Amino acid sequence: MAVSLREYRARIKSTESMKKITRAMELIAASRIIKAQQRAQSAAPYARELTRAVSAVATYSNVDHPLTREPEDPKRAAVLIVTSDRGLAGAYSSSVLKEAERLAERLRSEGKEIETYICGRKGEAYYKFRNRPVVDSWTGFSDQPSYEAAHEIGATLIDAFLAEDGDQAVDEVHVVFTRFRSMLLQEPTDVRLLPLEVVEGEEKPENGDVLPLYEFEPSPEAVLDGLLPQYVQSRIFFALLQAAASELAARQKAMKSATDNADELIKKYTRIANQARQAGITQEISEIVGGVNALADAQSGE
Repeated sequence: MAVSLREYRARIKSTESMKKITRAMELIAASRIIKAQQRAQSAAPYARELTRAVSAVATYSNVDHPLTREPEDPKRAAVLIVTSDRGLAGAYSSSVLKEAERLAERLRSEGKEIETYICGRKGEAYYKFRNRPVVDSWTGFSDQPSYEAAHEIGATLIDAFLAEDGDQAVDEVHVVFTRFRSMLLQEPTDVRLLPLEVVEGEEKPENGDVLPLYEFEPSPEAVLDGLLPQYVQSRIFFALLQAAASELAARQKAMKSATDNADELIKKYTRIANQARQAGITQEISEIVGGVNALADAQSGE
């Protein structure tokens, strides 16, 4: 026998231990998804009202703000890639990185250089392994992002966009993250953050929705100076929340698959172990019967 009965029993025991771990991780991810969804839903009204305010200011003031100004000949683009800090989440991080590669290829075809910014250790390791330059990276909060982290990321990207020249000055800012559609569907996507298009995507006003009227004090320029950075940071925070929910959903799905596979392995090893045990018993019986027959033949020969 290539594998002994004892080895099969050891495999069954180790697989059962692994099953307990994957089952626990599945339950932890499932419990955290609810909180992540609630955080994303609670942040949506603020983002929506802030978008309406920025849209109203941009529409009724006609102010040419640096964050909304389209460059004549964009040459360099910053790309923020949101990945996970930990593994065991299936193809979550690899799907985001593939989407980032597609975006980078499209931007390069337009004649733009790429400046890469990373959220998450998986993306950081991906670029480090391939010796690709990364301007800045942030880690440690992929499944529980904070607004402080989004504020820091937003400030860094805004500074790069507003810089007149230098190695890190950019003409566009894009973010690549995973949008949470449902427990079964998480969609990698990319969004252009800067120059700002203040009404776009899912944030467009609904039919019949009228932008509110505002009086700008002390001036529309000052209002935009205060609102637009907050708008960028809220968009980044919303992307981080969406990515966190997507990461937990992907981890739950991966751990459930691992638990199911462990069940199948246990059944398989148990079946093979039983067959090996039965074969061993049959062989022992055959040896006993053979010994009895040989002894009987020897006695009859005497």
